[in-house]
Amino acid sequence: MSSGLGLRTWGLRLASTTHLHSTRRRSSFSSLSFPPRRVLTTTCSVSNPVRGEKKQKVIVISGPTGSGKSRLALELAKRLNGEIISADSVQVYRGLDIGSAKPLPSDRKEVPHHLLDILHPFEDYSVGQFFEDARQATADILKNGHVPIVAGGTGLYLRWYIYGRPEVPKASLEVASEAYSELMLLQRNGDWDAAVQLVEKAGDPKAHLVARNNWYRLRRSLEIIRLTGSPPSAFHVPYDSFRGHLDKQVSDAPYDGASMTDGPGETLSKDLDYDFICFFLSSPRVDLYRQIDLRCEEMLAGDKGILSEATWLLDLGLLPNMNSATRAIGYRQAMEYLVNCREHGGSSAGDFHAFLSEFQKSSRNFAKRQMTWFRNELIYQWLDASQPLEKVLNFILDAYHDESGKVVVPESLRMVKDVTGRREASELKTYRTKNRHFRTREDCSLVLDWISRNQDSVLIGSVEKVLNFILDAYHDESGKVVVPESLRMVKDVTGRREASELKTYRTKNR
Repeated sequence: MSSGLGLRTWGLRLASTTHLHSTRRRSSFSSLSFPPRRVLTTTCSVSNPVRGEKKQKVIVISGPTGSGKSRLALELAKRLNGEIISADSVQVYRGLDIGSAKPLPSDRKEVPHHLLDILHPFEDYSVGQFFEDARQATADILKNGHVPIVAGGTGLYLRWYIYGRPEVPKASLEVASEAYSELMLLQRNGDWDAAVQLVEKAGDPKAHLVARNNWYRLRRSLEIIRLTGSPPSAFHVPYDSFRGHLDKQVSDAPYDGASMTDGPGETLSKDLDYDFICFFLSSPRVDLYRQIDLRCEEMLAGDKGILSEATWLLDLGLLPNMNSATRAIGYRQAMEYLVNCREHGGSSAGDFHAFLSEFQKSSRNFAKRQMTWFRNELIYQWLDASQPLEKVLNFILDAYHDESGKVVVPESLRMVKDVTGRREASELKTYRTKNRHFRTREDCSLVLDWISRNQDSVLIGSVEKVLNFILDAYHDESGKVVVPESLRMVKDVTGRREASELKTYRTKNR
């Protein structure tokens, strides 16, 4: 790869080639089969190093969506004999490849990747599970003599991974089932506000702060209350202790973020389990937004893009915003769009462009939230993703091998954390998306034809009705589950009309 190729260009290349390789990954979603989830240990074998013992190094690469962090991690792994641990809350799901920008099979064959494709989309995945899985993967990589490189943009995952997890006890199966039963009817009816009130009355005054429709988080809060009598906020969070200590240091001696050690990060690293070397890739906001908009277009190109993956999720019986997988940026918007297509028997060019605009807007807002989150994480060094690949790689390699503790980010690589200057502020204020691939009705005709061919005119409500009945049957303890008349299917042909229709049936191709 040319040394003049910037990180943002890698992101574009990865996004624009993903759908070209997707046919190699799978012939069709309908043929996918899922083996049981690979069971990872639930206890972390890593303990705090012995005092005076030199800690092992772990590289962490983060950044907003579309910044090129995955490609950078891949190139680093090749040069350091490393293995990559994904810190992405969507890449854990099998079948969700395009929308999560999952590494290509060829990349995964060249460099070992961890925590990819470990769950079925029906399953939820929590930050606590990630902590256990990622820490165990780190221990295994180091045991094999390789370098752990953690790459991803899920801020809470990385915070727990670096600083440690809160000491909240796990709920027993009985308590978990009780919490599920208490919220089941409210979730089925979509009554989020009532569910929040229930959890607040149970003892969590901060339940209203849970992201809307994040039923897993709400259930987990109720589990903790039923198990301990206290809300989640009552338990010690390791990051808060580090942060409090750092805030005091910052107030005593301002820190400009240029040096990797001449500031709060040095003291912080001394108290962590590993010698974490953390970088955050970003670029000028307007440039990043343009890249994200183009990336969204690329994900919709071809017949194996994010719409195909969203169709597969719907065919599984999942609904938009139903769980972790269907809340993900891109998948939620695509599923909502396809539900509308199914209900109305197709899509107009205007509907498609409205969906694309919402997809792009949601992705940009997500990137903005990521930057806001990591702006307050002092352990990260911010690097300019628009700089040449070799320049960024060489700096990180030098930082990894440095033993002096005096590595300084050069001015040419340093990325400021905030919007600076009137020009940039003005450009952000007046920013408007300019599509490259889907500008006119003709540009989206292939996508509309694909939707027409592949979307059955089936109301999603009927799928939800069947799903809810099966869930009720699973959790019932009375042994008296009865299939309601509206769901019951007779085993034989009944009535003269049906017999006559079968006798005269002729295929009508579409």
